[in-house]
Amino acid sequence: MTVQTMDPVAAVDQAAGHVTPERILRLGLAFWGSKTLLSAIELGVFRTLAEAPANEAELRARLGLHERSARDFLDALVALGMLHREGGVYANTPETDLFLDSAKPSYVGGMLEMANARLYPFWGRLTEGLQTGEPQNEAREGGDFFAALYADHERLGQFLHAMTGLSTGASRAIATRFPWESYRTVLDLGCAEGGLLVELARTHSHLRGTGFDLPAVRGPFERYVASAGLEQRLAFAGGDFFRDSLPDADVITLGHILHDWGLEEKKQLLRMSHDALPAEGAVIVFDSIIDDERRENAFGLLISLNMLIETPTGSDYTAADCRGWLEEAGFRETRVEHLVGPDSLVIGIK
Repeated sequence: MTVQTMDPVAAVDQAAGHVTPERILRLGLAFWGSKTLLSAIELGVFRTLAEAPANEAELRARLGLHERSARDFLDALVALGMLHREGGVYANTPETDLFLDSAKPSYVGGMLEMANARLYPFWGRLTEGLQTGEPQNEAREGGDFFAALYADHERLGQFLHAMTGLSTGASRAIATRFPWESYRTVLDLGCAEGGLLVELARTHSHLRGTGFDLPAVRGPFERYVASAGLEQRLAFAGGDFFRDSLPDADVITLGHILHDWGLEEKKQLLRMSHDALPAEGAVIVFDSIIDDERRENAFGLLISLNMLIETPTGSDYTAADCRGWLEEAGFRETRVEHLVGPDSLVIGIK
C-alpha cells in the first residue's frame, strides 16, 4: 500500500475549484515560518553552520536541541529555503551564509534579533493598538523603549547595527543613483552607526560627511567609521534635530527617520532641512515608501503598522505625500526613484 502525503492547503485547492482559500491560509499561518526563522537565528543555527556543515546529531549537540523536534525544525528550514541538506548533512544557503552569519559584516540578523526579542510579542497586541491608537511596546506598561535603549550602551549598539543592516541595500543604491559629483558635503540626520555615510565615502572619494544623532550614538558611530578607515572624512555631531541647529552641508539625508514622527514633526524636519541647505542643495528622504495607490508595497504598509506598535504618532507615507511636504517646505524641484526591494527615495532640490 502506498501512503500518499498531501499538503492540506493543496487539498483544499483541488476541492474548491478556481477560487480557493490558499492565500488566506498561508498568510494567516505565516507566523509559523517567521518564528521558525527567528528561533534559528536566536539559537545560532546559521553561525554554527558557517563554521562547518553538520548532521542532525551534531547540530543537536552544538545547539542544545531536544531530539523530539530537531529533525522537523531543521527540515522546515530546508523547506523554507533557509538551509540545504545533502546526504543528511545540513549547510547554509548562499543567502543565509552571507546575511545570517553574525561574524560577517554583511549580517542583517540584528534587525531580526530585535524582531524576535521585542516585536514578535508586541505584534500579538496589534488588535488592541488598532482599537486604541496607542503604542503596544514598553510604553504600554509605562516604559519608554527609546529612553531605555539610549541609556544602555550594549543594547544601543545592537539596535544601531540592526539599523545598518536594514539600510545597507538602500545605502549602496543611493551611492550610485544620485549625482554626488556635483556636491562636496553630506549630512545624515539620525545617522545611527553611519552606514550610509560609509557607503557614500567609499564610493566617492571627494565626499566628506557628518552624522547627526543623539550624543549617545557617538561611540558606535566612531567605531564603525574607524573600522572602514574613514575617520578623516566622516565626523559625528551630537544633538537633537528638533532643538539644535543643523551642521552645514550641500546634501541632507533622512533615512528611515520621517516615519518615526507625526505629520507636524515630519514637516518640521523638512523645513529645517530646507533652511539649512544652500541654494541648489538637496535633501534625500528614503524609507519603505508606500506606493501612491496604496496597493502594492505591503512591506511599507506593514512598517507603518509597526510605527503604531512602537511610537505615539509615527506612520509611513506615500511618495506623493512626501513631495507635497517638500514643496510646502520650499523645495523648487522634487522627484521619486525606486531603490531596492520596498525602499524608494524622494529628492528635493532647493
